[in-house]
Amino acid sequence: MKKYLILSFLLPTLFSCSVAQQANQKKYADLLTEESAKKHLTILASKEFEGRGTGQEGGKKTVEYIANVFKELGLKPAVNGSYFQPVELERSSYVVESFNINNNKLTNGKDFFVQGNNNLQDFKASDIVFVGYGIQSDKYNDLTGLDIAGKIVLVINEGEPTKDGNSLITGNSTPSDWSTSRFKRIQELSKLKPAMILAVNSQNAQMIERFGNRLTGGRFTLRSNKEEANQPTMGIPVANITTETANQILAAKNTSIEKVKENINSTGKPNSFDVKASVDAKMGVKKEEFNDPNVLGVIEGTDLKNEVVIISGHYDHDGILPDGTFFPGADDNGSGTVGVMEVAKAFAAAKKAGKGPRRTILFMAFAAEEKGLLGSNYYSQHPIFPLSNTVTCLNMDMIGRIDDKHLEGNHNYIHAIGSDMLSSELKAINEKANKEYTQMELDYMYDDPNDPMRIYYRSDQYNLAKHGIPVIFFFSGLHPDYHTPNDTVDKIDFPMMVKREKLVFHTAWEIANRDTKLVVDKTPAPAQ
Repeated sequence: MKKYLILSFLLPTLFSCSVAQQANQKKYADLLTEESAKKHLTILASKEFEGRGTGQEGGKKTVEYIANVFKELGLKPAVNGSYFQPVELERSSYVVESFNINNNKLTNGKDFFVQGNNNLQDFKASDIVFVGYGIQSDKYNDLTGLDIAGKIVLVINEGEPTKDGNSLITGNSTPSDWSTSRFKRIQELSKLKPAMILAVNSQNAQMIERFGNRLTGGRFTLRSNKEEANQPTMGIPVANITTETANQILAAKNTSIEKVKENINSTGKPNSFDVKASVDAKMGVKKEEFNDPNVLGVIEGTDLKNEVVIISGHYDHDGILPDGTFFPGADDNGSGTVGVMEVAKAFAAAKKAGKGPRRTILFMAFAAEEKGLLGSNYYSQHPIFPLSNTVTCLNMDMIGRIDDKHLEGNHNYIHAIGSDMLSSELKAINEKANKEYTQMELDYMYDDPNDPMRIYYRSDQYNLAKHGIPVIFFFSGLHPDYHTPNDTVDKIDFPMMVKREKLVFHTAWEIANRDTKLVVDKTPAPAQ
């Protein structure tokens, strides 16, 4: 009887504490406003910040901006008195100093684009070997009797010969792997050691028009990344040219790509030949080492300060092109960057009022996500706080739009990706926070192991998850302006963006203040 009497006195007290706790959370969550989010995002997505490109001036301005916000909020610098963790990067760019065919100057990224990893060198020739489809099989061989070593070759880099709708190689309507394998014909031609391959494809002109200078931006890697050595390389440079350029070369033989195809299809025989054409080019790989930093600010915990909750988002985007075109990246990922700063503001206010988190919270804006999750990969290899003490990573990447799936339906949603991949508790905590405070649809479509987009693996939280750290990737989904210059502030749904920030705040609050550390009781995600 006494036990029940004591319990009857305790229940109102416990209920009162719970109500007070909720009131505290809501009080600080309400500091996240549309006005503040819009102010930050309008700046980050402006022309002044030039698309926040890796290794570009806009990226440098961005990290200074984030660090200043962290400082104003009272977050402590996390890296030996600095807010910056330099990420050791290497950019490999293919430089074309000159490229002339028949004395016509062609510009890389405008008239053609090159793939290769050769050192800077000269290429000169007075003739080109046209090798048709470049196919080498028992039933059909464009290279019979040809020696292309050290020569410049021109190849039709798509399709294969057919007769009456059937492939000359398979003998039926099913195309051979010479058509279906993206790299096969180039790889097989490269084995014969030509000096250069001119590859013509009907899609090249469209590719150049759509992506232009983005095709010439180079490849970014971590300097410490040894995996590159195991990747297939392309020592023979491949210049991807348009059908128009190819036909200008073939005009010396009074023919064209279409006429050659018709001839091969009608006769069932290869149509390879030498064509007089002068080539004068100088091109090759240039490597540059530089650092772009992750930006880290800390709110120190109290009795459980050795355990760390990460709240993150990448700040970089596609930057600015040589022609002045820039990619604002308002949603990707200006929205997530603003989310990190705004959630930091709420926790900083709570800390100042003596309601700070029990666990330490690390607010982190990652570098070079668009270049292959490089900033988060670097942090996972060089953590400022031990990964063994890291409780979770709540990552925001694109939280400002309504995706194609929900555009004609419910706008009150968020994709909460990966919440139960590693911990049986994390998903429940997030769902409880949503039920009590934000009441959104939690869409789990991207948790499907058969998801063809493999979204779970495509943002920074994965580099923490692969070390066994439970994560949630908060994501509002893809839209037509993704990675285009049209990803602008005016298209952001600020009421939904702020509501999504609040869900991250409430979920983080619970994880940072609960008595026990999140359990990790599920099999870690497989390496990709």
